[in-house]
Amino acid sequence: MSKKLNVFKSHLKTLPANLPFLTMLLPGTIFFLVMCYLPIGGLVLAFKNFRFSRSGFFDSVITSPWVGLDNFKYLFATSDAWVIFRNTVGYNLIFIAIGAVVPVVVAIMINELLNKKAAKVYQTFMFLPYFISWVVVSYFAFAFLSVDKGLLNALLKSVGVDPVQWYSNPGPWPVIIVAANIWKGIGWGSVWMLAQLAGIDKTYYEAAMVDGANKWQQIIHVTVPHLKPLIAIQVIMAIGNIIKGDFGLFYQLPMNSGPLFPVTNILDTYIYRAYMSTGDVGMSTAAGLFQSGVGFLMILVANWIVRTKINKDLALY
Repeated sequence: MSKKLNVFKSHLKTLPANLPFLTMLLPGTIFFLVMCYLPIGGLVLAFKNFRFSRSGFFDSVITSPWVGLDNFKYLFATSDAWVIFRNTVGYNLIFIAIGAVVPVVVAIMINELLNKKAAKVYQTFMFLPYFISWVVVSYFAFAFLSVDKGLLNALLKSVGVDPVQWYSNPGPWPVIIVAANIWKGIGWGSVWMLAQLAGIDKTYYEAAMVDGANKWQQIIHVTVPHLKPLIAIQVIMAIGNIIKGDFGLFYQLPMNSGPLFPVTNILDTYIYRAYMSTGDVGMSTAAGLFQSGVGFLMILVANWIVRTKINKDLALY
């Protein structure tokens, strides 16, 4: 007890010196408390048949009857459950694989450019799409894919090919969705890799050149090994979102077109449509809790595999 008291007193002594840093942390701390920790109490709605009360929200939570796990059943009761989970997991596996390769390649290419001003220009242009809303992107896509005025159909007509009903034909959409996700996210992914590349000690490359390594061998034996820890962390964290999806990508980009549901309907869009049709807060809360719970377990499993089967130095913890 006395040891803990001494540690506490030592922290108090350093408080004046650390006060500016603690003040800078305060806004972020408040944000996480309000936006992340405070809403945890609302998880109780996942196990209740929520009914609004005239006495207010808290009275509604208290008086709503308990229903156990009934709110979770609708996720698996629909006849499209297999399609929804297949799309959600399948697309995420593709995104994880691409996210572990493409940003690394792009970052290495930019890093190897001799003209650093040109490298900054390329990086800026690749980073810009990340800030564009999916609503805006969906209208860009519509300008290309529209049946009567779309650029692609205009090109097809010019060569004597019949226009394609893009928003009624599910076939091309897996490729369109993956391509749009790459286009929008590649700049953000490469930023992390470029930051990691900037921290590599140049003496490693000098030693490799002394040993006769060419540029390709330097990338394979120096650059990539230094990027492995960051790649592993990003993959582990991405696996935690294996049953979550980018709502804007799958809802806005296909313009919520019904014929495309077999390839665009994921768990997030299904939950949204179910809530809009029923207004059941308990069901949507249950879905969010299910996604978070599965994601947490997936992170634990992925981290255990990396730590015990691959390399413990690449594990998240």
